Amino acid sequence: MTTHFITAEIDLTESPKALQEAIATELENRGQPLRWAITKVDTNRPIAHVEAVVTTGDHPGQPQ
Repeated sequence: MTTHFITAEIDLTESPKALQEAIATELENRGQPLRWAITKVDTNRPIAHVEAVVTTGDHPGQPQ
């Protein structure tokens, strides 16, 4: 198992629930999320900047 620090940009949506689902989907594409946080919101573009720690490797179906 390997841990990675990643960053992602997520389009802001109208609903907080949809935003949380978009973040979860993006992080799960990169590995198994351990923790994440929205660290910045760009008000000029509707973008949330997310930082996360994910693990990859020994989990079936996870990216190597």
